[in-house]
Amino acid sequence: MTKPIIFCDFDGTITESDNILRILNEFAPPEAERVKDDILAQRISIVEGVTEIFSMIPSSKKADIIEFILEDAVIREGFKEFMNFVKDEQIPFYIVSGGIDFFLEPLVDPYGPYDGIYCNTADFSVNTIQLGFPHKCDAKCQSKGCGCCKPSVIRTLAQDHQMTIIIGDSITDLQAAKVADLVIARDFLIEKCEELAIPYEPFKTFIDVKNIIEEKLRLTK
Repeated sequence: MTKPIIFCDFDGTITESDNILRILNEFAPPEAERVKDDILAQRISIVEGVTEIFSMIPSSKKADIIEFILEDAVIREGFKEFMNFVKDEQIPFYIVSGGIDFFLEPLVDPYGPYDGIYCNTADFSVNTIQLGFPHKCDAKCQSKGCGCCKPSVIRTLAQDHQMTIIIGDSITDLQAAKVADLVIARDFLIEKCEELAIPYEPFKTFIDVKNIIEEKLRLTK
């Protein structure tokens, strides 16, 4: 049997909370509130808004932000055990996230190695933080405005005969859920899956995720 392939979100999935939001609340200046309001009112896209807000934060804050995240972020229960499971089973595991490399990678590094990490980037070579978005939408993407286009990454990496598994929690995982064979969801992604009649399995911890995948593998043998 061909091994499945797993694509996992980071913020709110591997971690308990959204790290970008917490960074912006902690480090962005007061004038960022105007941009946040524009995002919520959908006057600008999330990508545009987050890019603008990060450009208000001095590059000199890099070490402070990393220290803040490493001290404050909580990895979801069972992630270490889950990573041991996928390594033992030799299941390809990719982190695909709208998060940013400079804080994402230090947080997940102790639990790796991974088959790949696809996320956004940060440039600290100028006075303020400049974001980059290297994983663009392909021609089949329905959104055309993703920061890190998860369905495009899936189409690039997954072979036709592989079972594709998505683990996620938010609206940024919805387009990926539409193309996956198995969706493992929590929080807002569950609401959207139910609204659109997308089959899913709910989870709270990565122990749940491990049990779901083990059962699927047992049934396909």
